This record gives sequence, structure tokens and C-alpha cells, in this order.
Amino acid sequence: MRYADTYISGVGAYLPRTVVSVEKAVAKGWYPAAEAELHNLAGAVVAGDVPAPEMGLHAAQSALKRAGCAPGDVDLLLYASTWHQGPDGWPPHSYLQRHLLGGDALATEIRQGCNGMFIAMELAAGYLDAAPGRQAALLVAADNYGTPLMDRWRMGPGYVGGDAASALVLTKEPGFARLTSVCTTTVAEAEELHRGSEPLFPPGVTVGRRMSFAARNEQFRQQVMPKGEATAALFNIQRALMEVVERVLDESGIAAGDLTRVAFMNYSEEIVEQRCMALLDLPMSRSTWHYGRTIGHCGASDQVLSLDRLLTAGELAPGDHLLMLGTGPGVTVSSAVIKIIDTPRWA
Repeated sequence: MRYADTYISGVGAYLPRTVVSVEKAVAKGWYPAAEAELHNLAGAVVAGDVPAPEMGLHAAQSALKRAGCAPGDVDLLLYASTWHQGPDGWPPHSYLQRHLLGGDALATEIRQGCNGMFIAMELAAGYLDAAPGRQAALLVAADNYGTPLMDRWRMGPGYVGGDAASALVLTKEPGFARLTSVCTTTVAEAEELHRGSEPLFPPGVTVGRRMSFAARNEQFRQQVMPKGEATAALFNIQRALMEVVERVLDESGIAAGDLTRVAFMNYSEEIVEQRCMALLDLPMSRSTWHYGRTIGHCGASDQVLSLDRLLTAGELAPGDHLLMLGTGPGVTVSSAVIKIIDTPRWA
């Protein structure tokens, strides 16, 4: 959807100081040497016992401070997560409401996997536009994968899991960047790709079953591909990527060649190149892979962390366009274009 008056006024990021290198992971037997050579990843940020909501709180505080926005000015809080946040049955966004915002803002959690921040941007933009008095929305994503039922080094094909949090402040008043368009589509026939043959009940976490997208993807290929369905489903995912990119570029009034940088998911070099940059006919030098390979795939935060990095490193200037692109279980495919209007004072 095209947006005329939706701006980004603040960006926040929380990255743990501990970075575990791929070399160490291979030496410890955590990560296969063959995978390390194939995917050319450098490492992953590891939060230890820092809870995801606590990381989210730090990122949110930074984003609000940079935006010059008081907590009481926030009309909507959306919290995106991909992994367990704390006690089951407890909503993590309530932690941010208690320690940062107070209880007046509408708040909810978004469980849309790695595309959570794209869905949050779409929902927040529509919510702010629906009533004249609404002015600001706070979007937060946070995950800590260092738990017994998750192996960050074997989480999925072509990536390793990093712990981090990110935040965006969307406003109606002009900010340093404008959200020109966000587009999402679903490839429903590929739903089984992230489910595999695992039963729907009882839920795996309730019986202590480890979570591995790599194993589920392999089950999908072995059990569904022989029927001829998986090949078409995987093809449709790539086609959906092309369609959402074409749509978001058209709504933003630019061509792929006008993009200054592209923030995809923090995956392996060949995946980023083949699924994203080749699609745009752009060189890897315009991607954020060289940064993403050092921190790991940080759930729904990848693209926002890249935005924060580009801004603080002075690699985006007024007039530049950033394309964000990602996929999530479902299978959902999302893209967004951000136009830089001004250099933020904190960059």
C-alpha cells in the first residue's frame, strides 16, 4: 500500500556485546565445517540470559529518544516476536507498557515470524491514518534464541540465529525518512514448508520437542516434493518476491536501479545473492549482507538493524531509497521502501 504521510522519526537497536564467531562454533562442534565454508557467515550475537522483552525495552527507549517523542505521545505499541518471550500466557508488550509507556496506548503482540515488522508497519500506518488525533506508533521486535529447545547454529538452512532487538517510531509529522510503501502477500500452498510433518497437537514446546526449521524444510522436500507440489510452491515463493518488489517500487515511483541499498534477511551469501540481489539485478555491494553475516539472523529485526547500521555509519543520505525485503512462515513475503528525507541528528 502507498503512504503519503507516514514517517519514520526514530530507530532503535539493541545488540549484545558478545559475538560468537563461526570459527569458534566449528571448533566447539556446534556448527558443521561444511556449512561454514558453504554459507560464508561470520558469527552471531548472543544475549546470554538477557530476556527478549528487556532488549526490546532498550531498543524502544533509544528509538523514542532519537525521535524526540515522549512515551505519552505513543498511540499504538506493536511487539513482534518469533520465539518465546517469557512465562507462557504472559504478553511481552505489557512489560514495555509498564516500564516505558503506561497503559493508555493500544498494545498487542504480532506473531508473524520474521516478517513481523513489515506487518507492524502496515497496521501502524493504517491505525494512525484512521483518526486525526493519533500521532505516533512504536514498533518493537525482540528475540533471544539461547534456550534449550533451540539450536541457533542449526536453526535453518543457510542461516544461524542471533539475539537482538529493534524499534521504529512511526509518526504523521515529518521525520528523517518517509515510509513510501509496504506490500505483503501470502503463498498459502507453501504453508507446510515451515510445519513439516510435525503434528499440530500437542504443540511441540509443551512436550519438550526441539524446534528446527531445517528439519521441517527437509521433511517438506522429502514428503511433498515427490507429489510434485513442493516444486510449484517453492517457485511461487520466488514469484511472490518478484511481485511484491515490483509493486512496492511502482507505488514508490522508483525503479530497482534507483535503490541505494537493499536490506534482506541475514542469510548466507548465496541466498541473499540468488533470492534477492539477482532478482533486482543489483550487485551485492548494495546489499547489507556484509553486516548481516556478522550478527546472524535476528528474527523480525534484521532489516531494521540494517537501517540503524546504515544511518549511524553515514551510508544513507537525503534522497536515498532503502528497500527492505523478507519472508516469513505462512509463507508470507513482504517488502517496503523507505526514502531518506534528512540526516537525523543522532546519525
